[in-house]
Parts: sequence; structure tokens; C-alpha cells
Amino acid sequence: MEFDALTLVLLALVIPASFTLSAAAGLGGSLILVPGLMLSIGTREGIAVAALLLACNNIAKVVVYRKTLPWASSALIAAAVMVGSALGATLMLQMPEAWVRYAVATMLLLTLAGNFVAQGSVRKIWAVFLAFLSGGTSGFSGTSGPLKGVAIRSLQLERFYFVGAASLVSMVGDTTKALVFSQSGLITASHLLLAGVLVPVMAGCTLLGRKINREIGEKWHSILFWTVMGGYLTRLMVA
Repeated sequence: MEFDALTLVLLALVIPASFTLSAAAGLGGSLILVPGLMLSIGTREGIAVAALLLACNNIAKVVVYRKTLPWASSALIAAAVMVGSALGATLMLQMPEAWVRYAVATMLLLTLAGNFVAQGSVRKIWAVFLAFLSGGTSGFSGTSGPLKGVAIRSLQLERFYFVGAASLVSMVGDTTKALVFSQSGLITASHLLLAGVLVPVMAGCTLLGRKINREIGEKWHSILFWTVMGGYLTRLMVA
């Protein structure tokens, strides 16, 4: 991969920012990383490389948040995301992205309304369904949009456990996508080398993100979460 100076500057800003945001909020890295890589190296390759880098970064997050990983409560959501991601990645660019964007936006609005009335087992079933859809949209467009965040939010976890759950679920989804893309030839040896070079950056940004998470408190973490969700929704509507 060869980049001009402007592209290198863009990537130098985008990559650390995406890793830090993801570690602080639990998710949101693709909101920054996917558009940046798509602009730099093209749509399909950008989505594929973003999946690889985010998968590696989520491994770092799982290590850092290893003491607050809610394995049992997030297992169904992780499984749903894995299946959805595999299907979405396989069908990438074979369906109009506009259909996916507006369907996700509609689903978010229905979800926000449903959260006020859905309780107990109904909410859990809805969360798994949203997780499956988020995996599919992630495969199509490179980002899960707001659905994954809302699904994990429905587990009603304390913020460190929320980030742990988001890290687990995101790691499963991004790894699944990366495997599908590697089999199709979109991920090459040079991309793997890039991921290896960025390991120290991932580690540093993940530690910084955890520090931010520790200092902001529950209220500001909630604000950060909904800011990320708003960013996802805006991107879906204007992309």
C-alpha cells in the first residue's frame, strides 16, 4: 500500500482516534475508522481493512477489560452478531446500501420507543434480534450502526461491564468479517503487516480509553454512548 502525504496525515489522526473512542465508549471505532479507510484505499478494501484493525483492537480491549467481561450475559448477543456478520460480509455490496441505512434508522427509532414498554424476556429477545441485524449491517457497510450499542445497552450493565460486553461482541463480529474478507482476497499480507505495526498504537490507545472511562463517571459515559449513537444515525442518514 502506498499513500500520499495527505492520506498519511488523515490515517495518523483517524486510526488512534478510533481506537481511543472504542476503548472509552465500548464501541464507535468504526464510525471514524471505516470512512477514513474508505477515503484512503477504496470502499471494499477500506471496509475489509477496518474489520481487521478493529478485530485486533478489540482483542486489546478484551485484555485490558478482562476483569469486567460479562461472558454469560453477552453470549447470545455475541452469537447473533457473529451469524449476522458472516451473512452481511458475504453479501457485501450485493444489495443497495440505502435500503440497509434507512432500515437501520427505522429500527433504531422503534427500539428507542420499545425500550419504554419491553421488559424481561421480551427485551432480551429483542436485543438478540437487534444484535443479529447489527452484524448484517456491519458486513454490508463496515459499521454496525446504532443497533449493536442499543442491544448491549439493554443488558443494563455498569459502564465497565458495558465496555467489556461491547469489546467481546465487537471482537467476535469484526473477527468474523475479517475471516470472510481474507478468504475473498480483500485482506492481504500487507494488511496483516499493517495490523502488526499498529499493535503498540492499539495498546496505548486502549489504555488511554480505559483511563477516560474511569474518570468520566456513569453520567458522562451515558452521554458519550448516546453521542456515538447519534453519530451512527447521522452517518446512516447522510451517507
